[in-house]
Order: sequence, then structure tokens, then C-alpha cells
Amino acid sequence: MTSPAAAGRDVLKVVALIAFIVVALAFYFVRLGRSGIELIASGEPVSVVFGIGVFLLPVVGAWIVYATLRAGFDHQHLARRIHEEGLELDVEDLPRMPSGRVDRDAADAVFETVKQEWEADPDNWRNSYRLARAYDLAGDRGRARETMKRAVALEKLERDDSAGPDTK
Repeated sequence: MTSPAAAGRDVLKVVALIAFIVVALAFYFVRLGRSGIELIASGEPVSVVFGIGVFLLPVVGAWIVYATLRAGFDHQHLARRIHEEGLELDVEDLPRMPSGRVDRDAADAVFETVKQEWEADPDNWRNSYRLARAYDLAGDRGRARETMKRAVALEKLERDDSAGPDTK
């Protein structure tokens, strides 16, 4: 187990790396957008068509960066709440393969347990979060992402409901 100070340094490293990547992408998007505008401004039909395509690339890229960061922040928020409530999946003692991943049979057993919890109360964001983590543990990343999106939506709904009608 890592110390809180070491964990804090690890988080800081990850945040710094993400910030660097976002700044580098922003620089790239601006340069690419300018190139698109220059192509459009040339007035030649082929250049205008290419310019529109080049201009749209950074727009789509910026949307992808935003959506990815938003999902990351949402998932981190849920992870923090789950940790505070003591509901994290306990995977420390599960057998592992040489690669470090949890053994498939152990992951499947955890998944079955968590799936039963979710089936008992599918509208609880905590159960959806735990199910998403169990899907990930079992190697089903697609279902993990979809279930995590559901958990985020359910948690937001719970937060909005608990805030009351005066704060909406």
C-alpha cells in the first residue's frame, strides 16, 4: 500500500501530464485552425473545401478532449464518493496473473457478486459504479464505460434531487 504523500505525488504527476497534453493539443488545434482559415481565404474551390475539412479537425478534436476530461472528472468524483462511503471493490487479495491483472476466474466471481447487488437495486448509482468496476476487472471495457455513464447520470440525478427545488 502506498503512503498518502506518495499517492499525492502520483496524482500530481498524472495531472501535470494531462495538463501538458491539453496545452500541446490546444497549440496544435490553433495552428491547424489557422491553416484551415488560410486555405478558405485563398478562394480557390479545392482549397476552400480542404480548408473547411482542416478547420473542422480541431473543432472535433477540442470536443473529444472536452468529453474525455469531463468523463474523467465525473468518474473521479464517483470514485471519491465511493471511497468516502467505504464501498470500493476489495481486489487486493485476489489472485493475479504475471501481468498484474486479476485472475479471470477471480474477476468473474467478483463480477457475479456485484451483478447480484446491482440486480437488487439497479437505480442506485453506487451499484452501477461497482458493476462498472467489476466489468473493467473482468476485461469488458465497453460495458464498463456504458455502465459508468449510467452511474454518473444516476449520481447526478441523486445530487439534483437532494439539492431541492430551490437550487435547480
